[in-house]
Amino acid sequence: MDIVSQWALAAGLAWASGFRLYAAVFIVGLLGRYDVLELPAALAVVEHPWVLIASGIMLCGEFLADKIPAFDSVWDALNTFIRIPAGAFLAWGALGDATPAAQFAAALVGGFISGGTHVFKSGGRVLLNSSPEPVSNWTASFSEDGLLLAGLWLAIAHPWAFLVVLVLFLAVVAWLLPKLFRLFARVFRRLRGKPAAVARD
Repeated sequence: MDIVSQWALAAGLAWASGFRLYAAVFIVGLLGRYDVLELPAALAVVEHPWVLIASGIMLCGEFLADKIPAFDSVWDALNTFIRIPAGAFLAWGALGDATPAAQFAAALVGGFISGGTHVFKSGGRVLLNSSPEPVSNWTASFSEDGLLLAGLWLAIAHPWAFLVVLVLFLAVVAWLLPKLFRLFARVFRRLRGKPAAVARD
């Protein structure tokens, strides 16, 4: 695996960890175990049967939890302390064949990417949960499932293309986050019964 492929895998795993950590670990571990994907030695732990079993069970739990309105936000909140460090660890492991400095840089970048993806995903779910109907939640959840598969495939099969798409995605997230936070504030004010501030002429 060349350095570009390693960085694409590191970034792809960090990105996927932000919203589907257990699925990402299970899929990559399965690909590595059956020699479809050559993983660096530091990441070979995801191929272990116990890791595959644990991630497979958690994958099923997350798949169901993510389809239940309101509970999906509780699930996201609980996983805040898991997804971001795990994204950093997976990115570190993906650069296992590089220098320690490159691994450390990958961990920093991986933590940033998984954190941004997690905030974007969980924030969007909070807004969707302000609506009582479940269809929007189901649509968002199934879309994320498909996005995970497409993103990991692109990171493995076309690393350069994935890195370009990832940069564009992070730029969009950076542009949307302030708007998302302002929208959050309005939703919370509405839930607490406080009218939104009226802009002065």
